[in-house]
Amino acid sequence: MFWEALGSALLGAAVACAALRRFPTHLPQPALVLATGGVSGLIGGLITRIVLGSGHTPSVLVAALGVCAALLSLLLSDGESGRRPRRPAQRQPLRQPGPAQPSASYGPR
Repeated sequence: MFWEALGSALLGAAVACAALRRFPTHLPQPALVLATGGVSGLIGGLITRIVLGSGHTPSVLVAALGVCAALLSLLLSDGESGRRPRRPAQRQPLRQPGPAQPSASYGPR
């Protein structure tokens, strides 16, 4: 179990390194990406190990890879060139409610 956990964490860190090299402008701080990669690989591997049991090392590593890729994809953004400056929200004037209309269900029967 120790080697599966270590392998899952190292696999997650390797995926995070590859993502940092591939998308340097689309990811936040490298320390956050590396930590997310390692921890998500470890968590994905441990959850899969609990569900499948022992003896399924390749499946555990594949699931760790999937969880790591899914969580790293949540960190992706548009990058520096795709960001637009935010404009302050325009305030809409408040509408004054008109006279209340009687409901059809409360009228005379």
